[in-house]
Amino acid sequence: MQKTMLNNGVRIVTESIPYVRSVTIGFWLKAGSRNEEAHQLGISHMIEHMMFKGTKRRSAREIAEAIDTTGGQLNAFTGKEHTCYYGKVPDQHQTLLIDVLADMLRNSAFDEQELEKEKGVILEEIRMHEDSPDELAHEGLARNLLYPHPLGRGILGTPESVQSFQREDLLDYAAQHYVPAHLVISGVGNLDHDQVVGQVVEYFSGLAGPSPVRQCAPAPGGYGETVKLKDTEQIHICLGVPGLSRKDEDKYVLHVLDTALGGGMSSRLFQSLREDKGLVYSTYSYHFCYEDVGTLVVYAGTSPGNAVRVIELIKKECERVAAQGLNQEELDRAKEQLKGSLLLGLENLAIRMNRLARAELYDEPMLTPEELVARIEAVGPDDIKRVGYRLFADTPFSLSVVGPSNQTDLMEIGDLGTAG
Repeated sequence: MQKTMLNNGVRIVTESIPYVRSVTIGFWLKAGSRNEEAHQLGISHMIEHMMFKGTKRRSAREIAEAIDTTGGQLNAFTGKEHTCYYGKVPDQHQTLLIDVLADMLRNSAFDEQELEKEKGVILEEIRMHEDSPDELAHEGLARNLLYPHPLGRGILGTPESVQSFQREDLLDYAAQHYVPAHLVISGVGNLDHDQVVGQVVEYFSGLAGPSPVRQCAPAPGGYGETVKLKDTEQIHICLGVPGLSRKDEDKYVLHVLDTALGGGMSSRLFQSLREDKGLVYSTYSYHFCYEDVGTLVVYAGTSPGNAVRVIELIKKECERVAAQGLNQEELDRAKEQLKGSLLLGLENLAIRMNRLARAELYDEPMLTPEELVARIEAVGPDDIKRVGYRLFADTPFSLSVVGPSNQTDLMEIGDLGTAG
């Protein structure tokens, strides 16, 4: 890995892999939905969309054609803590890819007519989200666990906030958050670091703007229950507890624990709820480690008559982890699964590009694959029991349920009590 920081604070990190014939490059901004004010909900996502709608040099069609003609890909995503614009092209088109991405970030027109059209696109995206009951359950649980922290809000915004945006609102937000100290450019593939730096200097050495002062976020409430009635065949259940932040050294233990609990077909939840009892088709667990807070979530989809039983069984499995940890076989299997997933993921250039960028965005050391494997290997039974106790013992579960009101009255699910 090579790293260069420009005088204005823009960081460039690259990893040369000479045996491939492509490059994957991402322009990352440490600005996402958590940075939005109450009247700006969804503006980070709106700006991401508008970056593709034309610049002073290229129309929206020309942006798309420039990369399509190389056989490559151009895309972007908005998260709660960052936004990324990225592409993958054959290595001989590296210069073009950087030019297109830089043009989008420095010269986007934010045309008012395009903005009005894009509002309609995002309103349809919100409606599509509303038609996905499992996504509503996940979003509801995040809100329950994290509110009033801004990470508890959704990324898309609301119909009201999206319709309210004006061109000046987008320009002001971008000027405030798309600043040098927030920009990391990450590249992986058959590339030359100095050449990448040279191009970045050409486009971004004149970028200015102070790093905005991070507002003190209110502490997450850590608990809540929501029920949303929807005409579905299944009840979609999310149970969760506060998790760990990126800065917490126990996050590696959490990776192992989460894998054993609901990380695959051999996990406790899958074996118990699906294989042994036939109550679900889909169940899994996952965690998010944000910069200052975290969440651990279990999802299951089941028929209305089985909802209460499934919730009780999920709680019981979590209580077992808090009280007993994992047996040696489960621990070894989870560690091998994690190590294998890590090593297989490194064959994907986009994943490698992501790893480089996130380490820079959060000022974390860039661990080698061998160092990561060592962190996973170091997790022992006592670590699992200790972190299981931290997560589940005497901690109220939050609940988010989306499903029909017939057969089982969801409003009667009521008090979940505590684990442990």
